[in-house]
Amino acid sequence: MKRIFLTSLLALSVVFGANAQSSTTPATQPVHNTGAQAEIKFEKTEHDYGTVKKGGDGTCQFTYTNVGKAPLIISDARSSCGCTVPVVSKEPLMPGQSASITVKYNTNNVGAINKSVTVTSNAVNDKVVLHIKGKVEQ
Repeated sequence: MKRIFLTSLLALSVVFGANAQSSTTPATQPVHNTGAQAEIKFEKTEHDYGTVKKGGDGTCQFTYTNVGKAPLIISDARSSCGCTVPVVSKEPLMPGQSASITVKYNTNNVGAINKSVTVTSNAVNDKVVLHIKGKVEQ
């Protein structure tokens, strides 16, 4: 349902954007281009688990804020492998609001942790890479 809503919203934006660009404005009317765009700002882009025991808690949070002037929509959060699972809301985040991405690493995998999560959105900075690191011991 959310996907249908976001797809419809995107389609309407394209239609109205194309219509606005094709219409001409009389010289007597001022043109206001606010350039309103979303902008995502993370509190941190790297989390260090340090040393974790096998089967221990592999969950961390990356908090972000929409510091732009338009609603922020995260379209994708993709990890570098299947052992790392990001969970993010696809609901629009209004300017000034904050939210978090939860990342869970499978700590049953013993060894070094060095993974990334790429966050894609409609923001000016449309791709942000988050990193997790650490070590899982027996």
